[in-house]
Amino acid sequence: MADPVLLERPAEGVWLVRINRPEARNALNLEVRKLLARHLGDLGEDTTTRAIVLTGNDKSFAAGADIKEMAEAGTIEMLQRGIHRLWRAIAACPKPVIAAVNGYALGGGCELAMTCDIIIAGESAMFGQPEVKIGIIPGGGGTQRLTRVAGKFKAMKYVLTGELFGAREAFEMGLVSEVVPDAGVEKRAVELALLIAALPPLAVQLAKEAVLAGMDAPLTSALALEAKSLQILFSSQDQKEGMRAFIEKRKPKFSGR
Repeated sequence: MADPVLLERPAEGVWLVRINRPEARNALNLEVRKLLARHLGDLGEDTTTRAIVLTGNDKSFAAGADIKEMAEAGTIEMLQRGIHRLWRAIAACPKPVIAAVNGYALGGGCELAMTCDIIIAGESAMFGQPEVKIGIIPGGGGTQRLTRVAGKFKAMKYVLTGELFGAREAFEMGLVSEVVPDAGVEKRAVELALLIAALPPLAVQLAKEAVLAGMDAPLTSALALEAKSLQILFSSQDQKEGMRAFIEKRKPKFSGR
């Protein structure tokens, strides 16, 4: 059997992580979740990795959790599976992660996309948190991340009804970064990853940290974090190289130090 999660390297500094369960519309079983957490953890520690693209196939990014795997589970079993810890590990990747979404991103698939930093969606992509239709609620951040992105009233509509919404509406509510033709989703995600990979990685890392940490902090604390992060970067070789190259009107050569 094929591996349920594949690693591909479309370009130097860029890795593509592909969910590979087409027979189950890329449903997120426990094995896939563990592999995603492991791969993103490893790539997050790899100094040669500058950006990551997370994707599925042309029909499904991930159609949700594997319902067959959890239908008869009890409370203690669900607790011991530690799925919440796997979600945290995925979201904690320090490298920029770009979701390339075609087809369905539902339930856990929508939540997985929301752990990423940028979402590129195909015109036909469909998003949603339909968990209420099977007697549960979103458990991978859907009630929280969607509310922070779209606001209470939009989030309530979709969490309480389980209705799906398309890429254009997702873009309008701020959930999606760009909508592109279906055939160009992966290509556009890799292009953005390459743009990021060419930039100084310390600056990229601290920018991501400042945005994410600042979202949950008071404005004064978030601004202090931003200022300290900026000041720290003035000890990096890449800051000196970047500013010298700008003054000398040449292309910078960033080393990651």
